[in-house]
Amino acid sequence: MSTTPLPVAVEPTRDEHLVAAVEGAGGRVVGLAEARVLVWIGTVDDFPELGDQVEWVALKTAGIEEYVAAGVIDERRVWTNASGFYAENVAEHALALLLAGLRQINTAVVRHWDKQPIDTAVRSLHGSTVAIIGAGGIATSLIPRLSACGARVIAVNRSGRPVDGAAVTLPSERTDEVWGQTDHVVLAAPATAETRHLINAQSLEALPSHAWIVNVARGPLVDQTALVEALREGQIAGAALDVTDPEPPADDDPLWSLPNVIITPHVANPSSGLTRTMAPWMAENIRRYLAGEELLAQVRAGQAY
Repeated sequence: MSTTPLPVAVEPTRDEHLVAAVEGAGGRVVGLAEARVLVWIGTVDDFPELGDQVEWVALKTAGIEEYVAAGVIDERRVWTNASGFYAENVAEHALALLLAGLRQINTAVVRHWDKQPIDTAVRSLHGSTVAIIGAGGIATSLIPRLSACGARVIAVNRSGRPVDGAAVTLPSERTDEVWGQTDHVVLAAPATAETRHLINAQSLEALPSHAWIVNVARGPLVDQTALVEALREGQIAGAALDVTDPEPPADDDPLWSLPNVIITPHVANPSSGLTRTMAPWMAENIRRYLAGEELLAQVRAGQAY
């Protein structure tokens, strides 16, 4: 294990939480020109040219589709994203959105003591089945929360490898089987060509009329035109969206006016607290790097996430 401080650049601004994490884990914060590691908390548009001395780049987000599309991720160095770093935050928000819809909290906020229609629309999470599409780190955090509420979980991941706590795990190529077996859906998958418009007219028609869809992943997973139509026609009970396509929706987007829609402004993992949440994970990866151990959340050129 090296005892020489690892030169790390935290760019484009030296965030206090990440600087403290770097220094506490055996790193030394330096300028990019002399850094062996770059912690990048800026945007893809401002991503700098990297010298050959940079051995590892740590990106602040779990979703890296913009970096993949821009061709930034290369094979000359190690790359990590933040996959799993924010899972607890996002799982908590997903559960809150689902419960708010089922218990008609959103409706009561707007319509106050309109008891009869609210009363008859309330449903219980207890005894229901919830499908989590994209069963990675968020699912690992969400499943115990759903189980504590008495819900059964169907997990969908790429491999079909069993997910702890899920009653059933299916591979992604069998996703269409899920719609008729579940009461509600939580979207936690990355945005890829395969997941684009995963929720569409066909899947919406296959879901039960009492279903709520929760999206804490990426907006393009949902065909919003089809979703609006399904919500208007009562094909499903509601949608709770922390992400939309585009973000934010236009002022005249019908999503804003539908009574069975909850929209939060992409705050499942609040950007204001992102680096604070990221810091301990960054510290652990620096420790691993210095010890020659495998890093958390590695990604490679050609991967979509």
